[in-house]
Amino acid sequence: QAEFVESGGGLVQPGGSLTLSCAVSGTLFAGDLFDLYIMAWYRQAPGQNERELVAAIPAGAGAPYQHYADFVKGRFTISRNDASNTVYLQMNSLHPEDTAVYYCNAQGLDMYWGRGTRVTVST
Repeated sequence: QAEFVESGGGLVQPGGSLTLSCAVSGTLFAGDLFDLYIMAWYRQAPGQNERELVAAIPAGAGAPYQHYADFVKGRFTISRNDASNTVYLQMNSLHPEDTAVYYCNAQGLDMYWGRGTRVTVST
């Protein structure tokens, strides 16, 4: 029903950049259905039990309608391509505390999750 393919994680030095991608497919997102979902990125840092919201973007929204956690404002940018059912997270000026597994999330009547992609910020 729902398949998420996340990519773009890896090891980067402090101050570096990465772009995460999440391609979504399945019957729940076929055709224009993807457009109906709020798409978001969450992360779970090592040793933490809960995932925290990083950024979210509703369907068809321009920049004023994106939401960012305070700890990434001015550094991360979320975007989506509804034609290709893909959501992106451009991450700049990465800090060691950004190290986490990043999860793609789709929220409609239910919530759906990707398996995560690991980001490590270290020298």
